Amino acid sequence: MSLLELDGVKVHFPVKKGVLFNRTVGHVYAVDGISLSVEAGQTYGLVGESGCGKTTLGRAVLRLVDVTDGSVVLDGTDVAKLSEKDLRSFRRRLQMVFQDPLGSLNPRQNIESILSEGMAAHGIGANQDERREKIKEILAKVGLPTNALSRYPHEFSGGQRQRIGIARALVLEPDLIICDEPVSALDVSIQAQVINLLEELQESMGLTYLVIAHDLAVVRHISDVIGVMYLGSLVEEAPSDALYAEPMHPYTKALMSAVPVPDPEVEERRERILLHGDLPSPANPPAGCRFHTRCPWKQDTLCATERPSLTDLGDGHKVACHFAREIHEGTLTRAGETPADAPPAPVVPAQADADSVEAETETKAKAAEPEDKAPAEAGAKAAEPADKAPVGADAEPDGDAEAEAEPDPDADAEPEAAAK
Repeated sequence: MSLLELDGVKVHFPVKKGVLFNRTVGHVYAVDGISLSVEAGQTYGLVGESGCGKTTLGRAVLRLVDVTDGSVVLDGTDVAKLSEKDLRSFRRRLQMVFQDPLGSLNPRQNIESILSEGMAAHGIGANQDERREKIKEILAKVGLPTNALSRYPHEFSGGQRQRIGIARALVLEPDLIICDEPVSALDVSIQAQVINLLEELQESMGLTYLVIAHDLAVVRHISDVIGVMYLGSLVEEAPSDALYAEPMHPYTKALMSAVPVPDPEVEERRERILLHGDLPSPANPPAGCRFHTRCPWKQDTLCATERPSLTDLGDGHKVACHFAREIHEGTLTRAGETPADAPPAPVVPAQADADSVEAETETKAKAAEPEDKAPAEAGAKAAEPADKAPVGADAEPDGDAEAEAEPDPDADAEPEAAAK
């Protein structure tokens, strides 16, 4: 059994209208039926464009937002059905590293107070001295000195504050850590340090991560399995190497084509898939496939009416697309294109009689004859000018033609002299 299992998770926010009655006029479908599983010791990467519901899903796992429908099972316990009292003690096993390290730390508390607050709430450590010793061990693991205990968040850099956020999650010894854009607010050089730190902590402490990000390069570096979200739903899921080698969903193909390649020759040759149209509103998602309004391979007969399910196409590669196999094999082309290797379809009238069909067959047979007769015909035509050329004509035909085409300068000069 997986450590974390999500089955049909939905998070819908009501849209209220009115002053006196404050009635519900609609819903924002932030997360709409997501199912996934995370194994113990694994890193699951969740990617997608802004507004697709990644952060909302992470908060739903922690019960920071209420789950409208579905189940969130952590090690056999459905977090979505826990009471407030049971949830308070259970949250020790689930921790989160937030996107903004400065905004997630209390500016009026020093580092020792911030880290020991959760330990005291969950009964970790007999007294403050014992908790202080444990905090020093965690600070050493995340690369911070012990004198940081008496300092405040504003006295640290962005990368150091993110390390403090990681240390705050580690002091509670959780089973699962949700990293919500852990490096998006940091410099590029600091991003690599924090990512390497997360990998080292996972190997030494046996941690399990759910990494939420929009940087595809970061997700590829740290993740074992990657899930791609679009408009509140999961459209593709596969092992990291397989997803980057052969993306099968049209939306994933467009995302991968936007990743820059450091090789200028490869960057010039590769194709960029541009998506037309705006992202639909999660308050009014399109019927059928959520992506069909922007999909270059859409088929109106099915894509606009039936919502595809996440189907395993082999080796754990799951895709939510009606025509994923056809697109991958090249048998289904984009609008306005034809397969490169397919011959053009013959144009035959709808009501063709036997004579027209026979005439078409003879035309095809004659079209195939020049392959055998071309050398003989070319030789015969090459011999004709030698037989028909006039006696004493030494100049080449091209030279004579050019000479005849050139105007005579004397012919132009005589009329001018007569005029004078």
